[in-house]
Amino acid sequence: MAAPSYGQRFAAIGDYGLAGPAERDVADLVKSWNPEFIITLGDNNYDFGDSTTIDRNIGQYYHAYIHKYRGRYGPSASTNRFFPSLGNHDYYTRNGEAYRDYFTLPGNGRYYDFVRGDVHFFALDSDPNEPDGISAASVQAKWLRTELAASTARWKVVYFHHAPYSSGPHGSTVALQWPFRAWGASVVLTGHDHIYERLLVDGFPYLINGLGGRSIHQRNPKLLPESQKLFNGDYGAMLLTATADSLAMQFFTRKQVLVDTYVLHRTLDAAPKLYPASPNPFLDVTTLEYSLPRPAAVQLRVLNTLGQEVVRLQQGPMPAGWHRLAWQRNGLAPGLYYVQLLGPDFSQVTRVVAL
Repeated sequence: MAAPSYGQRFAAIGDYGLAGPAERDVADLVKSWNPEFIITLGDNNYDFGDSTTIDRNIGQYYHAYIHKYRGRYGPSASTNRFFPSLGNHDYYTRNGEAYRDYFTLPGNGRYYDFVRGDVHFFALDSDPNEPDGISAASVQAKWLRTELAASTARWKVVYFHHAPYSSGPHGSTVALQWPFRAWGASVVLTGHDHIYERLLVDGFPYLINGLGGRSIHQRNPKLLPESQKLFNGDYGAMLLTATADSLAMQFFTRKQVLVDTYVLHRTLDAAPKLYPASPNPFLDVTTLEYSLPRPAAVQLRVLNTLGQEVVRLQQGPMPAGWHRLAWQRNGLAPGLYYVQLLGPDFSQVTRVVAL
C-alpha cells in the first residue's frame, strides 16, 4: 500500500543566453537530468535583450519547458516549467520589453514567487532599473520579506542576477546584501559573474552560477574570505534535489563532471513527529511524513473510525531522520481514517479523508 516518495529535481542556469555550442552543451546536460522545471539566474538574451535574438537564444534550446511558447523551434510546454529572472543584458533594449513579452510569468513578471512541492521560490529583479527598487528598504524587498514570513514551505530559495558577494570580476553588489537569513530564506542563487562560486556569509549560503554558455570570467586575484569553492574551468549548470529533510545543490560541467556539492539539512524535532497528510482530502494517493530524533522500531498504520486497522503501511526498525512515503488508496472505501505512528514509547495520530 505504501511506496517511497522521492524528492523533486530542478535545474538552475545562469548567464546562458547566447546561441552556440556552449549553450547547446549546457542545455543538453540539463535536459539529460529530466528536471521538473528550470530556473534562470539572469542574462537570458545576449547581448542586448532584443526581440530579434530572444527566440534563437532561448527557445531554440528550452522551448519544451516554456508555457505559451510562440517561437519557431518546436511545441510549447502544456504548463510552465521555465522560470527566469532578469539580468542586465535583458534590460538593454527598452528596459526588458522583449523578455516581458516572451515569457508568461506570475506576479508582475519582474519579481514573483511560486511553490513546487517542498520548495517556495522567489525570483527577484536585481537590476538598478527595477521600478520598485533594489535596496533592502525598497518596495521589492518589503514584498520579499512579507512573502518569506508567510511561507510554510520546507525550503525557501531566493534567486536573481547580481551577486551580493562574489570573487569574480564584477565583485559584490552591496545594495543587494539584504538580511536574507533573518527574513527566512534558505539559500540565495545568483549569476552575473561567469564563474561558479559557493560562499558562506555568517553561515548562510550564497551560490553563483554564471557558466551557462556566454563566456567564462577570471577570478579576482584575492578570493573573498567567505568563499568556500570557486570554479571557472568549463561551462555547466546546477542540479538541485529537494526532499523533506534536505536540499542538495550540485554543479556539473557540460561534460558531466561533478565540481561541487552542498547540502542543507532540516533540524529534527526533539520528539518523534507525524505530520499532516498532503493532499488531504485525497482521491488516489496522499503523502505521509514523519521524523524520528533517534532510531526506533515503528508501525505506521491506517485505522477506521472504530479503531480497527485497515492498512499497515510500514513496520520495523527505522533510522533517525525524516521519512516520507506515498499511501496508495487502492480501492479503500471513501470516509474518515486515522493514520497512527506507533513506537516503543510514543503514539501519534493524524486524520485523513478519502474522497
